[in-house]
Formats: sequence, C-alpha cells, structure tokens
Amino acid sequence: MSHAAELADALSDVDSVAVVCHDNPDPDCLASALAFERIARAQSVGDVAIIYGGEISHQQNRAFVNMLDIDVRHGEDVDVGEYEYVAFVDHSRPDGNSAIDRQVSADAVVDHHPNGRVDAPITDVRTDYGATATIFVEYLLELDVELTTRLATALLFALHRERLDFIRDPTICEYEAALAVYPTADLESLEQLYGSAFTPATIDAIGRAIRTRERRGSALVASVGRTAETDALPQAADYLLNVEGVNSVLAYGVVGDAIRLSARSIDPRVNVGETLLDAFDELGGVGGHHDMAGGRIDLGIFADDPDAEDVDELLSFVGRRIERRFFEALRLDGNEER
Repeated sequence: MSHAAELADALSDVDSVAVVCHDNPDPDCLASALAFERIARAQSVGDVAIIYGGEISHQQNRAFVNMLDIDVRHGEDVDVGEYEYVAFVDHSRPDGNSAIDRQVSADAVVDHHPNGRVDAPITDVRTDYGATATIFVEYLLELDVELTTRLATALLFALHRERLDFIRDPTICEYEAALAVYPTADLESLEQLYGSAFTPATIDAIGRAIRTRERRGSALVASVGRTAETDALPQAADYLLNVEGVNSVLAYGVVGDAIRLSARSIDPRVNVGETLLDAFDELGGVGGHHDMAGGRIDLGIFADDPDAEDVDELLSFVGRRIERRFFEALRLDGNEER
C-alpha cells in the first residue's frame, strides 16, 4: 500500500486531526498543511486544526495566509494532545524546529528535510524531493481528491517559492507538480502575493546585514541585529547572495530570547545544512538542506548575562564566535574583506 493510501485509510477511522507545522511556517509548510486538511476532509474528518509555533512574520507568508483565508491556530492556544490524530508536515520532530510539546508523538510525518530517524506509524520523508508540497500534489492526484482553486494556488506558490523561483536543486517532480496544479490555480492571486511589500523592520534588518557583513573568500556572515521578524534573516541571506563572488551566506540575529541563524549556499561543493551542524550543533538546534539551513541558539551559550541591555555589545561578542565557527566549518583561510 502506498503512503497516500495508508494515510487515507488511517484518516477514515478518526474524528479529529491536528496538522502541525514547524515554527515560523513558510508557504511550503502551510500549503502542505492545507493539502493534508483537504485529504482529511475527503475522508469525512470533521475537526481539522492547522497548528503552528513561533510567528508568521514574512510579509509574503502573512499575505499568503490572509489572501487564501487559511485558518491557522497558534500552538500556545491549542492542546495538541486533545486531537485523535497528529501529523507533522514539512518537519519530522517536535524538538527540531517546532515549539510543540516534545512529548507529543506524530501518527504521520510527511517531509523532505534530512532530519535523521523518524518514528511514526506513517512516515514519508523524501530527501531527494525539493518540496513537501510536491509530495502532497502526488497524494491528491493518487487519491483523486478534487483540487480547489484555493488549494491549487497555495501549492503552486509554495512550489515556486521553495524551489522553482531560485532554481535551488528542483527535481523533475517539482515541475510535474507545478504543471498538475497550474490549470486550477488563480494566477491573479499569485501576482498579488509576489507584490507583497517589505515591512520597515525587514528593510532595517537587511540594511544592517549589508553594513555588518564580513567576508572570507566566497562566504559572508552578517548580523541583522535584534529584530522581531524571524523571516528577515532568510531574506537578508538571500539578498547577500547577490554580492559578486559570494556563494555562501550566514545571517544571524537576536529574535526574542535566542540567536537565530539562516544560511544559504549556491556552491555545489558546500552542503550548508551539514556546515551548520559542524559549526553549531553542540550549541543548539540546527539543520537543513544542501542549499538552505537554519537554527536557534540560546543567548546564554554566548553571554554571561543573557538579559544584557546593550544589544550591540552582545551581538559583537556573539558575532565574532559565529563568524569563526562558520568560516572554520567551511575550511576558509583568514583572508577577510568586506
């Protein structure tokens, strides 16, 4: 029996489902959760909740949720344990990139990230795929679940933002999935999503990253400072990849009570997920793909006083160590330039 058939069979026997996203969910995660909800509804599940942790701060992600009217609930407001069936989408473990209680176990996991051993009755982790949304398009087609315009639009946008727009190692499966949902998608809504404006806080974060960048060879490390918008970090990293001669970037900053990391690489010789593991695994939760990765480190790891008010001094202290660890993990020499 295929994973799609297994999932449909399992859902036919339950009344309530919690679809758990990773923290600060992106379009790939949200569209996958929406597809899971559609499959559950097709199996007559009456109560389906899409749950996330962290925040939805990226301007496109907020527009994505609002324009497509996706009903999402924050994990602080929901007891996941009350649901009969729990699924993780676009992540594998609650202690990896999710604030959900670590005692919560998944009945199903659908993901494309290489996050190690996964223990769930239904586990479909395809690390050779470029997006979790791709897997769900295949599920929908196999189960003959009708695509709504809303769902097709969500999936097409997710496929583009996750892989196709950036040509980040897309597989033929991403192109086939996009072709499958394209006829039903609302292209005008896609245009509006792409036109979502940067927030002032994101512009400030990117501006600081430009000013603070430190270069060694073809790699850059930059600080976005303190920001309330976690998604400003990957946007800063993406922007700095445009610097001539640069193919690997790490952006970091203080978000809440932690140091957040976001890395990007277009160098085929660099697996940036493994690079972050080599550099920071002993300090916090990190991981990701060959070309994109991220993580979180408690402030206390770097500071005797994690509540210090002088953020600039703290970031200066943190930054030197983050730069050293990242550059050493890339095995770069000490020749630096701005």
